Amino acid sequence: MSAAAQAAALSRRSVVGILRQPAVVFPSLFFPLFFTALNSSAFSRATNLPQFPAADSFLDFLLPATILQGVIFGATTAGVEMATDVQNGFFDRLVASPVARTSIIVGRLAGAAVLGAIQALVFVLVLMPFGASVKGGPAGVLVLVVVAMLLGTGIGGFGVAMGLRTGSAEAVQGSFPLLFVLMFTSSAFFPRQLMSGWYQDVATVNPISWMVEALRAIVLEDFSFADAARAVAVAAGLGVITVSLSLRMLRNRLRQAS
Repeated sequence: MSAAAQAAALSRRSVVGILRQPAVVFPSLFFPLFFTALNSSAFSRATNLPQFPAADSFLDFLLPATILQGVIFGATTAGVEMATDVQNGFFDRLVASPVARTSIIVGRLAGAAVLGAIQALVFVLVLMPFGASVKGGPAGVLVLVVVAMLLGTGIGGFGVAMGLRTGSAEAVQGSFPLLFVLMFTSSAFFPRQLMSGWYQDVATVNPISWMVEALRAIVLEDFSFADAARAVAVAAGLGVITVSLSLRMLRNRLRQAS
């Protein structure tokens, strides 16, 4: 079996494994939608503030943040499942087989990418009847889905690296509050131009802000190749870093096992 076929088989296992676990999928869809409904109701008048981005509703403003929050919730699964494979011995059986080592990482991250795409589509379809819209049209929705897939891969890569490093599902789950800190110190939930002090400084240098603001421009204004490229580049850059880290952790674990 070729390396591509091995990666495809492990990817299918990862995707099917996630879709067969409603307890994993449901919270990653429900809680972001719940917080979006809560924030939209509480801050609906914020769109009238000076310097607030022109938006038909606060719901439109929150759509990129909802996708980001959902992907962070869902992508934790990749790291937890990798740690579980280490704990229950399946990882050792993979290593003992002639499977390509990189396909172990690719297969596990495929589930996070597919779940990210599903989340982006569900959030758009669920919020549209309540007044949300994507001014960028179908091309804009496609960008949201692609970025969600790349972001799922990137965040999943961090989890997989933690899973390989620790071999503990609990340790992986305990590390993910760091990602929420990164999200809440960005401009995901409030415009940067209305911030002040150190919080604005942190949000300005936070790459999550660059990605969210590019997606927000596509949602609130119109499709732009420059905004699409910026959002994709930030998500892809995160993926390159975390997947490289996960490959390094894989090499370290293989050396320990040899």
